[in-house]
Amino acid sequence: MTTVPDIDLVDPGTYELGGVPHDQLAWLREHDPVHLHPGDPGQGSPPFWAVTRHEDVVHVSRHPEIFSSYARLALFEEPTDEHLALQRKMMLNEDPPQHTRKRSIVNRGFTPRAIGALEEHVRDICRELVTEVTASGRAASGFDFVRDIAAPLPLYVICELLGAPAEDRDKIFSWSNTLIGADDPEFQTDPEQGLAAATALYAYANELAAARRENPRDDIVTRLLRPDAEGNELTGDEFELFVMLLSVAGNETTRNAASGGMAAFFEHPGQWARLRADRGLAGTAVDEIVRWVTPVNLFKRTAVRDTELGGKRIAAGDKVVVFYASANRDEAVFDDPSVFDVGRDPNPHLGFGGGGPHYCLGSHLARLELRVLFETLLDAMPNIELSGNLRRLRSSFINGIKEMPVRVREDREVQEASARG
Repeated sequence: MTTVPDIDLVDPGTYELGGVPHDQLAWLREHDPVHLHPGDPGQGSPPFWAVTRHEDVVHVSRHPEIFSSYARLALFEEPTDEHLALQRKMMLNEDPPQHTRKRSIVNRGFTPRAIGALEEHVRDICRELVTEVTASGRAASGFDFVRDIAAPLPLYVICELLGAPAEDRDKIFSWSNTLIGADDPEFQTDPEQGLAAATALYAYANELAAARRENPRDDIVTRLLRPDAEGNELTGDEFELFVMLLSVAGNETTRNAASGGMAAFFEHPGQWARLRADRGLAGTAVDEIVRWVTPVNLFKRTAVRDTELGGKRIAAGDKVVVFYASANRDEAVFDDPSVFDVGRDPNPHLGFGGGGPHYCLGSHLARLELRVLFETLLDAMPNIELSGNLRRLRSSFINGIKEMPVRVREDREVQEASARG
Protein backbone atom coordinates (compact mmCIF):
# COMPACT_ATOMS: atom_id res chain seq x y z
CA MET A 1 0.00 0.00 0.00
CA THR A 2 1.38 3.41 -0.97
CA THR A 3 1.68 6.09 1.69
CA VAL A 4 1.97 9.85 1.43
CA PRO A 5 5.60 11.07 1.69
CA ASP A 6 6.44 12.47 5.11
CA ILE A 7 6.71 16.15 4.26
CA ASP A 8 4.62 19.25 4.88
CA LEU A 9 3.96 20.96 1.54
CA VAL A 10 3.36 24.32 3.20
CA ASP A 11 6.15 24.32 5.79
CA PRO A 12 8.35 27.36 4.92
CA GLY A 13 11.36 25.53 6.33
CA THR A 14 11.04 22.84 3.66
CA TYR A 15 11.52 25.41 0.91
CA GLU A 16 14.27 27.31 2.70
CA LEU A 17 16.41 24.20 3.14
CA GLY A 18 15.88 22.40 -0.16
CA GLY A 19 13.70 24.43 -2.45
CA VAL A 20 10.50 23.01 -3.95
CA PRO A 21 9.98 19.37 -2.80
CA HIS A 22 9.67 18.05 -6.34
CA ASP A 23 10.05 14.38 -5.40
CA GLN A 24 7.10 14.53 -3.02
CA LEU A 25 4.99 16.51 -5.49
CA ALA A 26 5.77 13.94 -8.21
CA TRP A 27 4.55 11.19 -5.88
CA LEU A 28 1.30 13.09 -5.31
CA ARG A 29 0.77 13.66 -9.03
CA GLU A 30 1.03 9.93 -9.61
CA HIS A 31 -0.79 8.54 -6.57
CA ASP A 32 -3.02 11.24 -5.06
CA PRO A 33 -3.23 14.33 -7.31
CA VAL A 34 -6.04 15.92 -5.29
CA HIS A 35 -4.72 15.20 -1.81
CA LEU A 36 -6.47 16.07 1.46
CA HIS A 37 -3.76 17.70 3.57
CA PRO A 38 -4.50 17.86 7.31
CA GLY A 39 -3.49 21.51 7.64
CA ASP A 40 -2.47 22.78 11.06
CA PRO A 41 -5.51 23.36 13.30
CA GLY A 42 -3.24 24.55 16.11
CA GLN A 43 -2.13 27.44 13.93
CA GLY A 44 -5.60 28.17 12.63
CA SER A 45 -4.96 26.46 9.29
CA PRO A 46 -7.80 24.09 8.32
CA PRO A 47 -7.38 21.00 6.12
CA PHE A 48 -7.04 21.72 2.43
CA TRP A 49 -7.02 19.94 -0.91
CA ALA A 50 -3.54 20.01 -2.51
CA VAL A 51 -3.98 20.09 -6.30
CA THR A 52 -0.82 19.00 -8.10
CA ARG A 53 -1.63 17.98 -11.70
CA HIS A 54 -1.50 20.46 -14.57
CA GLU A 55 -4.98 19.59 -15.83
CA ASP A 56 -6.59 20.07 -12.42
CA VAL A 57 -4.74 23.32 -11.67
CA VAL A 58 -5.98 24.72 -14.98
CA HIS A 59 -9.53 23.59 -14.21
CA VAL A 60 -9.54 25.32 -10.81
CA SER A 61 -8.02 28.48 -12.30
CA ARG A 62 -10.57 28.75 -15.10
CA HIS A 63 -13.69 28.19 -13.02
CA PRO A 64 -13.94 31.02 -10.48
CA GLU A 65 -17.67 30.40 -10.26
CA ILE A 66 -16.79 27.17 -8.43
CA PHE A 67 -13.39 27.96 -6.92
CA SER A 68 -13.51 31.47 -5.53
CA SER A 69 -10.70 33.91 -4.73
CA TYR A 70 -13.15 36.26 -3.04
CA ALA A 71 -14.68 33.92 -0.44
CA ARG A 72 -11.58 33.59 1.78
CA LEU A 73 -8.95 35.37 -0.35
CA ALA A 74 -6.19 33.92 -2.53
CA LEU A 75 -3.21 33.70 -0.18
CA PHE A 76 -2.75 30.50 1.78
CA GLU A 77 -3.08 32.03 5.24
CA GLU A 78 -6.61 32.36 6.58
CA PRO A 79 -7.63 36.04 6.76
CA THR A 80 -8.93 37.71 9.88
CA ASP A 81 -12.44 39.12 9.70
CA GLU A 82 -10.92 42.52 10.50
CA HIS A 83 -8.97 42.69 7.23
CA LEU A 84 -11.25 40.61 5.01
CA ALA A 85 -13.41 43.45 3.66
CA LEU A 86 -10.51 45.65 2.56
CA GLN A 87 -8.45 42.81 1.10
CA ARG A 88 -11.43 41.69 -0.97
CA LYS A 89 -11.04 44.94 -2.95
CA MET A 90 -7.64 43.81 -4.26
CA MET A 91 -7.75 42.29 -7.75
CA LEU A 92 -5.92 39.22 -6.53
CA ASN A 93 -8.87 38.41 -4.28
CA GLU A 94 -11.78 39.15 -6.60
CA ASP A 95 -14.00 37.06 -8.85
CA PRO A 96 -15.87 38.15 -11.98
CA PRO A 97 -17.70 40.37 -12.66
CA GLN A 98 -16.00 42.76 -10.16
CA HIS A 99 -12.58 41.50 -11.19
CA THR A 100 -13.44 41.86 -14.89
CA ARG A 101 -14.35 45.54 -14.50
CA LYS A 102 -11.18 46.37 -12.60
CA ARG A 103 -8.90 44.38 -14.87
CA SER A 104 -10.25 46.14 -17.96
CA ILE A 105 -9.17 49.44 -16.39
CA VAL A 106 -5.74 48.27 -15.30
CA ASN A 107 -5.06 46.65 -18.70
CA ARG A 108 -4.62 50.14 -20.14
CA GLY A 109 -1.06 50.25 -18.86
CA PHE A 110 -0.09 46.66 -19.64
CA THR A 111 -0.92 46.07 -23.29
CA PRO A 112 1.80 44.37 -25.37
CA ARG A 113 2.29 47.66 -27.24
CA ALA A 114 2.69 49.67 -24.04
CA ILE A 115 5.15 47.15 -22.63
CA GLY A 116 7.06 46.88 -25.91
CA ALA A 117 7.68 50.63 -25.80
CA LEU A 118 9.65 50.09 -22.58
CA GLU A 119 12.27 47.78 -24.09
CA GLU A 120 15.04 50.32 -24.59
CA HIS A 121 14.47 51.74 -21.14
CA VAL A 122 14.65 48.27 -19.60
CA ARG A 123 17.84 47.64 -21.58
CA ASP A 124 19.33 50.88 -20.23
CA ILE A 125 18.52 49.77 -16.68
CA CYS A 126 20.16 46.38 -17.23
CA ARG A 127 23.28 48.00 -18.66
CA GLU A 128 23.38 50.45 -15.76
CA LEU A 129 23.23 47.63 -13.20
CA VAL A 130 25.98 45.65 -14.93
CA THR A 131 28.14 48.75 -15.31
CA GLU A 132 27.82 49.55 -11.60
CA VAL A 133 29.18 46.11 -10.75
CA THR A 134 32.02 46.12 -13.29
CA ALA A 135 33.09 49.72 -12.67
CA SER A 136 33.43 49.01 -8.95
CA GLY A 137 35.75 46.08 -9.61
CA ARG A 138 33.35 43.65 -7.95
CA ALA A 139 32.70 41.63 -11.11
CA ALA A 140 35.98 39.74 -10.68
CA SER A 141 36.18 39.83 -6.90
CA GLY A 142 32.57 38.82 -6.33
CA PHE A 143 29.11 40.31 -5.85
CA ASP A 144 25.59 39.24 -4.87
CA PHE A 145 23.52 38.56 -7.98
CA VAL A 146 20.24 39.05 -6.09
CA ARG A 147 21.13 42.32 -4.39
CA ASP A 148 23.03 43.89 -7.29
CA ILE A 149 21.17 42.64 -10.38
CA ALA A 150 17.96 40.64 -9.89
CA ALA A 151 16.37 42.78 -7.17
CA PRO A 152 17.00 46.28 -8.55
CA LEU A 153 15.79 45.53 -12.09
CA PRO A 154 12.04 45.08 -11.46
CA LEU A 155 12.13 47.67 -8.69
CA TYR A 156 13.54 50.32 -11.03
CA VAL A 157 11.04 49.39 -13.74
CA ILE A 158 8.09 49.58 -11.34
CA CYS A 159 9.22 52.94 -10.01
CA GLU A 160 9.42 54.14 -13.61
CA LEU A 161 5.90 52.85 -14.33
CA LEU A 162 4.55 54.61 -11.25
CA GLY A 163 6.53 57.77 -11.85
CA ALA A 164 8.06 57.34 -8.39
CA PRO A 165 11.31 59.27 -7.82
CA ALA A 166 14.58 57.36 -7.64
CA GLU A 167 15.05 58.26 -4.00
CA ASP A 168 11.91 56.27 -3.12
CA ARG A 169 13.24 52.97 -4.51
CA ASP A 170 14.81 51.75 -1.28
CA LYS A 171 11.72 52.21 0.86
CA ILE A 172 9.44 50.56 -1.72
CA PHE A 173 11.91 47.68 -1.84
CA SER A 174 11.91 47.40 1.97
CA TRP A 175 8.12 47.40 2.17
CA SER A 176 7.92 44.72 -0.52
CA ASN A 177 10.44 42.47 1.25
CA THR A 178 8.58 42.81 4.54
CA LEU A 179 5.22 41.96 3.01
CA ILE A 180 6.45 38.93 1.08
CA GLY A 181 8.71 37.67 3.88
CA ALA A 182 6.05 36.97 6.49
CA ASP A 183 7.60 33.56 7.23
CA ASP A 184 11.22 34.71 7.09
CA PRO A 185 12.55 36.34 10.28
CA GLU A 186 15.19 38.11 8.23
CA PHE A 187 12.44 40.27 6.76
CA GLN A 188 9.62 40.13 9.32
CA THR A 189 9.80 39.15 12.98
CA ASP A 190 6.16 39.76 13.88
CA PRO A 191 2.86 40.49 12.09
CA GLU A 192 2.96 44.12 13.23
CA GLN A 193 5.89 44.73 10.88
CA GLY A 194 3.86 43.43 7.96
CA LEU A 195 0.92 45.63 8.92
CA ALA A 196 3.20 48.66 9.23
CA ALA A 197 4.71 47.99 5.79
CA ALA A 198 1.25 47.58 4.21
CA THR A 199 0.04 50.78 5.87
CA ALA A 200 3.10 52.73 4.69
CA LEU A 201 2.78 51.48 1.11
CA TYR A 202 -0.94 52.20 1.13
CA ALA A 203 -0.29 55.77 2.31
CA TYR A 204 2.44 56.20 -0.32
CA ALA A 205 -0.02 55.18 -3.06
CA ASN A 206 -2.54 57.66 -1.69
CA GLU A 207 0.03 60.48 -1.93
CA LEU A 208 1.00 59.35 -5.43
CA ALA A 209 -2.63 59.48 -6.57
CA ALA A 210 -3.13 62.94 -5.09
CA ALA A 211 -0.03 64.23 -6.85
CA ARG A 212 -1.13 62.85 -10.24
CA ARG A 213 -4.63 64.25 -9.93
CA GLU A 214 -3.12 67.66 -9.38
CA ASN A 215 -0.34 67.30 -11.97
CA PRO A 216 -1.13 64.58 -14.54
CA ARG A 217 1.77 62.91 -16.38
CA ASP A 218 2.21 60.42 -19.18
CA ASP A 219 2.47 57.42 -16.86
CA ILE A 220 0.42 54.46 -15.72
CA VAL A 221 -0.80 56.22 -12.56
CA THR A 222 -2.40 59.04 -14.52
CA ARG A 223 -3.96 56.58 -17.00
CA LEU A 224 -5.47 54.50 -14.21
CA LEU A 225 -6.92 57.51 -12.42
CA ARG A 226 -8.50 58.95 -15.57
CA PRO A 227 -12.04 57.69 -16.38
CA ASP A 228 -12.37 55.82 -19.68
CA ALA A 229 -15.02 56.46 -22.32
CA GLU A 230 -17.59 54.55 -20.24
CA GLY A 231 -16.67 56.43 -17.08
CA ASN A 232 -14.87 53.48 -15.48
CA GLU A 233 -12.08 54.34 -13.06
CA LEU A 234 -10.46 52.95 -9.93
CA THR A 235 -11.70 54.19 -6.58
CA GLY A 236 -9.18 55.43 -4.02
CA ASP A 237 -9.03 52.12 -2.17
CA GLU A 238 -8.82 50.15 -5.42
CA PHE A 239 -5.95 52.24 -6.75
CA GLU A 240 -3.98 52.05 -3.53
CA LEU A 241 -4.42 48.29 -3.33
CA PHE A 242 -3.34 47.99 -6.97
CA VAL A 243 -0.12 49.90 -6.24
CA MET A 244 0.50 47.55 -3.34
CA LEU A 245 -0.08 44.52 -5.57
CA LEU A 246 2.15 45.89 -8.34
CA SER A 247 4.95 46.83 -5.93
CA VAL A 248 4.99 43.39 -4.33
CA ALA A 249 3.97 40.99 -7.10
CA GLY A 250 5.72 42.79 -9.93
CA ASN A 251 8.89 43.11 -7.89
CA GLU A 252 9.14 39.73 -6.21
CA THR A 253 8.16 37.48 -9.11
CA THR A 254 10.60 38.95 -11.64
CA ARG A 255 13.36 39.16 -9.06
CA ASN A 256 13.04 35.49 -8.21
CA ALA A 257 12.61 34.36 -11.80
CA ALA A 258 15.84 36.20 -12.65
CA SER A 259 17.85 34.82 -9.73
CA GLY A 260 16.34 31.34 -10.06
CA GLY A 261 17.02 31.40 -13.80
CA MET A 262 20.66 32.32 -13.22
CA ALA A 263 20.93 29.49 -10.69
CA ALA A 264 19.47 27.11 -13.29
CA PHE A 265 22.16 28.14 -15.78
CA PHE A 266 24.84 27.52 -13.16
CA GLU A 267 23.43 24.01 -12.67
CA HIS A 268 23.19 23.47 -16.44
CA PRO A 269 26.16 25.28 -18.02
CA GLY A 270 25.52 23.57 -21.34
CA GLN A 271 22.26 25.50 -21.65
CA TRP A 272 24.08 28.79 -20.98
CA ALA A 273 26.55 27.94 -23.75
CA ARG A 274 23.65 26.98 -26.03
CA LEU A 275 21.87 30.30 -25.46
CA ARG A 276 25.11 32.21 -25.89
CA ALA A 277 25.62 30.53 -29.27
CA ASP A 278 22.01 31.02 -30.42
CA ARG A 279 20.36 34.23 -29.23
CA GLY A 280 17.27 33.25 -31.18
CA LEU A 281 16.44 30.99 -28.24
CA ALA A 282 15.96 33.96 -25.89
CA GLY A 283 12.16 33.82 -26.08
CA THR A 284 11.82 30.12 -25.35
CA ALA A 285 14.56 30.40 -22.72
CA VAL A 286 12.52 32.94 -20.77
CA ASP A 287 9.47 30.68 -20.67
CA GLU A 288 11.63 27.74 -19.64
CA ILE A 289 13.10 29.82 -16.81
CA VAL A 290 9.61 30.69 -15.59
CA ARG A 291 8.52 27.03 -15.82
CA TRP A 292 11.64 25.78 -14.06
CA VAL A 293 11.64 28.36 -11.27
CA THR A 294 7.88 28.96 -10.89
CA PRO A 295 8.33 32.09 -8.72
CA VAL A 296 4.85 31.78 -7.19
CA ASN A 297 4.43 28.27 -5.84
CA LEU A 298 0.77 28.23 -4.84
CA PHE A 299 -2.50 30.07 -4.49
CA LYS A 300 -5.66 29.27 -2.59
CA ARG A 301 -9.26 29.07 -3.73
CA THR A 302 -12.42 28.25 -1.79
CA ALA A 303 -15.09 25.95 -3.20
CA VAL A 304 -18.41 27.76 -3.19
CA ARG A 305 -20.46 24.70 -4.09
CA ASP A 306 -20.10 20.94 -3.98
CA THR A 307 -18.07 19.64 -6.89
CA GLU A 308 -15.70 16.89 -8.00
CA LEU A 309 -12.02 17.28 -8.86
CA GLY A 310 -9.61 14.51 -9.76
CA GLY A 311 -12.09 11.89 -8.58
CA LYS A 312 -12.51 13.51 -5.14
CA ARG A 313 -15.66 15.07 -3.75
CA ILE A 314 -15.01 18.70 -2.82
CA ALA A 315 -17.57 20.23 -0.48
CA ALA A 316 -18.71 23.84 -0.49
CA GLY A 317 -16.44 25.79 1.87
CA ASP A 318 -13.43 23.53 1.37
CA LYS A 319 -10.01 25.12 0.98
CA VAL A 320 -8.35 24.23 -2.35
CA VAL A 321 -4.66 25.00 -2.97
CA VAL A 322 -3.16 24.82 -6.46
CA PHE A 323 0.57 24.05 -6.72
CA TYR A 324 1.95 25.66 -9.87
CA ALA A 325 5.46 24.32 -9.27
CA SER A 326 4.05 20.80 -9.39
CA ALA A 327 1.91 21.44 -12.48
CA ASN A 328 5.02 22.75 -14.25
CA ARG A 329 6.74 19.36 -13.83
CA ASP A 330 3.73 17.26 -14.85
CA GLU A 331 4.94 14.28 -16.88
CA ALA A 332 1.61 14.09 -18.69
CA VAL A 333 2.18 17.55 -20.21
CA PHE A 334 5.94 18.09 -20.52
CA ASP A 335 8.51 15.83 -22.17
CA ASP A 336 11.38 15.25 -19.71
CA PRO A 337 9.99 17.82 -17.22
CA SER A 338 13.05 17.48 -14.95
CA VAL A 339 15.31 18.66 -17.78
CA PHE A 340 16.09 22.39 -18.10
CA ASP A 341 15.82 23.04 -21.85
CA VAL A 342 16.08 26.62 -23.17
CA GLY A 343 14.65 25.49 -26.51
CA ARG A 344 11.55 23.83 -25.04
CA ASP A 345 8.63 24.32 -27.41
CA PRO A 346 5.74 24.00 -26.84
CA ASN A 347 5.89 25.05 -23.22
CA PRO A 348 2.38 25.37 -21.70
CA HIS A 349 3.74 26.24 -18.25
CA LEU A 350 1.60 27.77 -15.51
CA GLY A 351 4.28 30.10 -14.18
CA PHE A 352 2.01 33.06 -14.87
CA GLY A 353 -1.07 31.30 -13.52
CA GLY A 354 -3.37 28.63 -14.84
CA GLY A 355 -5.28 30.85 -17.24
CA GLY A 356 -8.69 32.27 -16.47
CA PRO A 357 -9.34 35.70 -14.98
CA HIS A 358 -6.24 35.76 -12.79
CA TYR A 359 -3.66 35.09 -15.50
CA CYS A 360 -0.71 37.33 -14.63
CA LEU A 361 -1.37 40.90 -15.71
CA GLY A 362 2.36 41.62 -15.89
CA SER A 363 3.39 38.58 -17.93
CA HIS A 364 4.44 40.68 -20.95
CA LEU A 365 6.52 42.94 -18.72
CA ALA A 366 8.13 40.01 -16.88
CA ARG A 367 9.06 38.31 -20.16
CA LEU A 368 10.56 41.56 -21.46
CA GLU A 369 12.61 42.15 -18.31
CA LEU A 370 13.94 38.60 -18.22
CA ARG A 371 14.80 38.47 -21.92
CA VAL A 372 16.64 41.78 -21.88
CA LEU A 373 18.43 40.95 -18.64
CA PHE A 374 19.85 37.66 -19.89
CA GLU A 375 20.75 39.18 -23.25
CA THR A 376 22.68 41.87 -21.37
CA LEU A 377 24.42 39.32 -19.15
CA LEU A 378 25.41 37.21 -22.15
CA ASP A 379 27.00 40.29 -23.71
CA ALA A 380 28.68 41.75 -20.62
CA MET A 381 29.22 38.80 -18.28
CA PRO A 382 29.34 35.59 -20.35
CA ASN A 383 31.78 34.02 -17.87
CA ILE A 384 29.66 34.58 -14.78
CA GLU A 385 29.81 31.74 -12.24
CA LEU A 386 28.55 30.83 -8.79
CA SER A 387 31.20 31.58 -6.15
CA GLY A 388 29.50 30.43 -2.94
CA ASN A 389 26.35 28.95 -1.46
CA LEU A 390 23.00 30.52 -2.29
CA ARG A 391 20.42 31.14 0.43
CA ARG A 392 16.73 30.58 -0.18
CA LEU A 393 13.75 32.51 1.13
CA ARG A 394 11.89 30.90 4.01
CA SER A 395 8.52 30.72 2.26
CA SER A 396 6.20 28.13 0.78
CA PHE A 397 4.47 30.86 -1.26
CA ILE A 398 7.40 32.44 -3.11
CA ASN A 399 10.17 30.28 -4.57
CA GLY A 400 12.83 32.84 -3.82
CA ILE A 401 16.59 33.20 -3.44
CA LYS A 402 17.79 35.77 -0.91
CA GLU A 403 21.50 35.68 -1.66
CA MET A 404 23.60 34.27 -4.50
CA PRO A 405 27.35 35.08 -4.52
CA VAL A 406 28.81 35.19 -8.02
CA ARG A 407 31.89 36.38 -9.86
CA VAL A 408 32.94 36.86 -13.48
CA ARG A 409 35.98 34.91 -14.59
CA GLU A 410 38.43 36.81 -16.74
CA ASP A 411 39.20 35.46 -20.22
CA ARG A 412 42.60 34.31 -18.99
CA GLU A 413 40.97 32.12 -16.32
CA VAL A 414 38.59 30.63 -18.86
CA GLN A 415 41.44 29.80 -21.23
CA GLU A 416 43.47 28.20 -18.43
CA ALA A 417 40.47 26.12 -17.34
CA SER A 418 39.92 24.96 -20.95
CA ALA A 419 43.58 24.01 -21.27
CA ARG A 420 43.33 21.87 -18.12
CA GLY A 421 40.38 20.10 -19.69
